[in-house]
Amino acid sequence: MKALFDTISYDCSKIVTKTYSTSFSLATKMLYKSIRKDIYNIYGFVRFADEIVDSFHDYDKETLFNNFSNDLEDALHNKISLNPILNSFQHTYHQYNIDKELVDAFLHSMRMDLHKSTYLAESDFKKYIYGSADVVGLMCLKVFVKGDKSKYNELKETAMALGSAFQKVNFLRDLKADFDDLNRSYFPNIDLSRLDETSKKTIIEDIESDFNKGLSGIKKLPIEAKFGVFMAYRYYSQLLKKLKKTPALQIKNTRIRVSDPKKMELLMRSYVKYQLNLM
Repeated sequence: MKALFDTISYDCSKIVTKTYSTSFSLATKMLYKSIRKDIYNIYGFVRFADEIVDSFHDYDKETLFNNFSNDLEDALHNKISLNPILNSFQHTYHQYNIDKELVDAFLHSMRMDLHKSTYLAESDFKKYIYGSADVVGLMCLKVFVKGDKSKYNELKETAMALGSAFQKVNFLRDLKADFDDLNRSYFPNIDLSRLDETSKKTIIEDIESDFNKGLSGIKKLPIEAKFGVFMAYRYYSQLLKKLKKTPALQIKNTRIRVSDPKKMELLMRSYVKYQLNLM
């Protein structure tokens, strides 16, 4: 039965989320059950695309990515796919009328990672961030507002800012792996081989500006989504706080993380702030 296959597909997206990101999975659990499944579906799709360009070094990445992109087009057109991740994503795509431009922009940025390693121009960096992060925030926003176009347009800019902040924190946290293992340098006009405190300060101030804008949008989200997104914001803010305190040389040589006990502490503190309307 198709319903059974769809259930299996949704479960696959949930497993992908829980396996690849404990932090995002924890935040997603804080969403209302009515929208949780669809966020898993979006994450599964974007994670698989990202894994192709970031992890499958012993294989022909371009061929794999082209096949994945073609399978996605078929899934969106036919409203079914034997790839369970794409089958679950197409369901969410159609249910919430996600703009095709958002999907295309995401795939474009992922394809850039196949060939481009250094972003010297600010315009290239912003285009990459838009496709790799902002549009993912907008896809999720489509789910959060349940098709309310007016609410979507009101929160669009803040959702993009939050997506940018999350991605830039990831870039700074994963600087060593991106630079040493993948030979990538995302931040424009900054020589990561000589990252110093001044350059780090410039990056962090830019991220803090995105976070401030993003928080203003979180406060206006529907009740079903607000606490889950606030939890993700709190986690990434804590990660940024640790990066801010970490010497630039250490950031270049290690991966900064938030411990599991700290994540649970953040969850409890965030819940208190949320309940007391202290966001």
